Amino acid sequence: MSKHPINSAVRFLLELASMAVFAWWGYHLSETGLRILPAILLPVGFAVIWGVFAVRDDPSRSGKTMVQTPGILRLVMELALFGTAAWMLLDLGQSKWAMLFGSILLLHYIFSFDRIAWLLKQK
Repeated sequence: MSKHPINSAVRFLLELASMAVFAWWGYHLSETGLRILPAILLPVGFAVIWGVFAVRDDPSRSGKTMVQTPGILRLVMELALFGTAAWMLLDLGQSKWAMLFGSILLLHYIFSFDRIAWLLKQK
């Protein structure tokens, strides 16, 4: 499975952007001083899910995992988290950013066809 450095960088930037969107959306959940809590907890939750549930020996990651996850479940989880970030942008009234994020995400997964095929074979 190829691990092109540009595609890896795009993936990393998508992860960072998603966590930023989770924080931004969380901040706008409330008008009170407690708005900082979801702004912190949502991206932390994203990072925990992203880091804990992985496919062992995934070359696009460290190859290590805390919770062995089947490839199809990992793929669904990634798409759900990234899709949630796109939805959050739409909910924030940022349709242009949502379209840009979604377009980059789609291109990333198109160029990750070999990783997707690998994930689908992992039990």
